[in-house]
Amino acid sequence: MNRKRMIKVDEEIVRLENVHSMGVIGDPGCEGLGTYNMKVYAGALEESSKDDITLIAGDLVPAGTSHHYQLIQEMTEALAGNDVYCLRGNHDTGAYLEYFGRKNYALMADDFTVIVLDNAFRTFEEEGLALLSRVLAREDVRQAVIAFHIPVPNHFILNCVSEEEFSRLKEAYGPWREKVKYLLCGHVHSRFEDEVDGIRLICTGGGGAMIEDVSKDIRAWDVEHHVVHFYQKEGILNYRIADLSEDCYGREREKGILKEKLQETVEAELLAHFKYLMFADRARRRGLGRIANLFQALAASEYYHARNFYSVLERPGSFAEAVGTYVPGEEFEHEHFYKMMAGYAREQESPLAEQAYRGAAAAEKEHASLLKKASRMECFEEEAIYVCPICGYVMTGDSAPERCPVCGGPEKQYEAFKA
Repeated sequence: MNRKRMIKVDEEIVRLENVHSMGVIGDPGCEGLGTYNMKVYAGALEESSKDDITLIAGDLVPAGTSHHYQLIQEMTEALAGNDVYCLRGNHDTGAYLEYFGRKNYALMADDFTVIVLDNAFRTFEEEGLALLSRVLAREDVRQAVIAFHIPVPNHFILNCVSEEEFSRLKEAYGPWREKVKYLLCGHVHSRFEDEVDGIRLICTGGGGAMIEDVSKDIRAWDVEHHVVHFYQKEGILNYRIADLSEDCYGREREKGILKEKLQETVEAELLAHFKYLMFADRARRRGLGRIANLFQALAASEYYHARNFYSVLERPGSFAEAVGTYVPGEEFEHEHFYKMMAGYAREQESPLAEQAYRGAAAAEKEHASLLKKASRMECFEEEAIYVCPICGYVMTGDSAPERCPVCGGPEKQYEAFKA
């Protein structure tokens, strides 16, 4: 089988045969190469495989060591459905050249040309600018995309190269500006589109890194992880944005035995998380702060293990709609299941189990109420939430009651969560 691969670019100009479209993935690895983040990248590679080639717009890895490059290369080659090219981001230091080759190069397809420039350190290299001018001067280049990592000055963000650097870029492409259809960049963990120097600017950083607020106009909840598709339509180079669902990758869910073992692993990791937290609480109450600290750290580690395994199996809805999906489960617990189990425990003369179910039912009712409010995220105004560590009841407001209304636990023990 001729497996598609991550390409190491050795030539300044690479001629591509039978290539008419390109998918672009931004910033897959700068926050780490753990399973939780890599699930998005896996989904992005699947989406980008609809095109003839893929370009990664920088920040493949969190740091430029051979270990990290080897990991991202192996992951990409296992999942990619087409040839994958890269450009260098500010995190892609160290051994980048060894794995991916040239930092400045051009991809020449029949319908369009992509000129890849290195500006990972916020300056364009003379070698790259000279290449840009030579390629644009060619008669067989008619529609070009100039791709680099860090944005040029724009109307949305300040995290960009200087005006002086942009002037150097404009000078290099200036005589052939009509050929430049798009400026393409990454770096920002979001997405926006703008027009600079009369050219469409597309900034895409949604291929793995967590989406973040980047300005008052570009908020994290307005942007999904995504891939940019470039394609020909009636002789014109066009593009479209394809948002990735939270359920963007699911290969492992299709393998019965593996899926079952993953579920068992999640349960085991969460049980270990819970057991370590309980022991940390016992140690803290006995004045053994260092032991408590150890077990809290171990509990956190087990939680992140569980999160990684669960992320492979999870099938969530979109983030904007996710909060409301938790309400039915909470309502079922407090309206039906916990009441039923409390009654059964009473019949079995098991007062502690009955008490636990009744206390939990009261808390689940409050959970459902708060989740209903939070389903309209932009309207949710609760800034302080208090949890009774004795029974788990949840309270809100500017101040908490002196005693928990369910178990009577004192206010001084409440755990406070404040935005």
